[in-house]
Amino acid sequence: MTAMTPGSNIPLSAPRVAVDVAAPVRLDVSGLLLTADGKVRSDADFIFYNQPSGPGVTYRSGGGAAPDAIVVDTAAVPPGIEKIVVTASPDAAGQTFQGVEPTATVRDGDSGAALATFTPPRLGAETALVVMEIYRRNGVWKVRAVGQGYANGLAGIATDFGVSVDEEPAAPAPQAPAPQAPAAPVTPPPAPPAPTRAYANSTAPTQPGFTPPAVDPRTAAAPPAPPAPPAGSGKINLDKGRVNLQKNQTVSLVKGGRPLLSQVKMGLGWEPAYRGKDIDLDASVIAYGPQRNHLDSCYFGKLTILNGSVKHSGDNLTGEGAGDDEVITVDLGRLPADATGLVFTVNSFSGQKFTEVAKAYCRLLDAATGEELVRFDLTTAEPQTGVMMAKLIRQYSGEWEMTAMGDFVKSRTVRGMVKPAAQAL
Repeated sequence: MTAMTPGSNIPLSAPRVAVDVAAPVRLDVSGLLLTADGKVRSDADFIFYNQPSGPGVTYRSGGGAAPDAIVVDTAAVPPGIEKIVVTASPDAAGQTFQGVEPTATVRDGDSGAALATFTPPRLGAETALVVMEIYRRNGVWKVRAVGQGYANGLAGIATDFGVSVDEEPAAPAPQAPAPQAPAAPVTPPPAPPAPTRAYANSTAPTQPGFTPPAVDPRTAAAPPAPPAPPAGSGKINLDKGRVNLQKNQTVSLVKGGRPLLSQVKMGLGWEPAYRGKDIDLDASVIAYGPQRNHLDSCYFGKLTILNGSVKHSGDNLTGEGAGDDEVITVDLGRLPADATGLVFTVNSFSGQKFTEVAKAYCRLLDAATGEELVRFDLTTAEPQTGVMMAKLIRQYSGEWEMTAMGDFVKSRTVRGMVKPAAQAL
């Protein structure tokens, strides 16, 4: 393994590599696909948690238990792309790299073996960092250590590389009041509204030059259905009540600033798409450790796992009737310390496709009160026999986050879901 210094480069010894960036604090890691002029072709070339895939480049979440990474399949990168830039920024709004020492590791994308590491020196007031770049030179792919910091966050990086920004109209200049008689009161003009800017892709960071609202980009695109978070409210949590998620959106299972360490239930439901035709689907949950290692699976054939902290309600053979068809109860406080990720899946053992299923959903409930906390309705279907509905991930802080997935897999049993679910963590 090579320890790199700023400006050094080495040829890639694997066609598919992952660049992860670890630090004592949680980081957001992104990638940008650049052409020969050093610019993106469009906003679609900005790869991050809310836009996790592009041609040959994907974002991979560490789920709070491992560093986030940008995975590059050099064989799938389009000919017009000469460079993939890997960036990182602290997840907490306004936090700098002062006292934070990030380390990037280039790994073989298939075996996970470390090929090179790089720790940028002398960081201070920077709030974002170009860590590394993977580039093509004379038909050979190489990686270069960069370590260039930005004091204006990911917005500064994005602007430099051509991610489009919608400029706001200039604020009107203050007008002097018209002359008045001495005895006449003068009513001051109302203050102009604070200027705002937003990327054309509304989930991307904001342009430098003003103080952005403290909204986590992973959840800023939440629909207006209750409880849509007002501007400045920060990451979506459970303080306002029930949360409706769309695919790939995340909610923190926190109330009143404290992690929700009580029993929760994941209810999964569905209906036959064609009247009178029963459909037998099986809900399951797959538990993983910090290295995406499979710990156990809970399903109709194994109703209790992890010392009773995860329990399954049993098999529903038809899907008929209102309400949850199958329920999985999770005692978050009793889960073993090495259980850091749970992926909830639904499979069709009989081989019927999800195009024959209607109104599939999952919802998270407070097990003590029955209150619905989070809901995700599956609005699309593919002719597959398995779907990953949602995942619960334990963060460094101990809190849990739920992310809506809705990713389809060709598998009739939970056993066939173990590997794709691990890759989705």
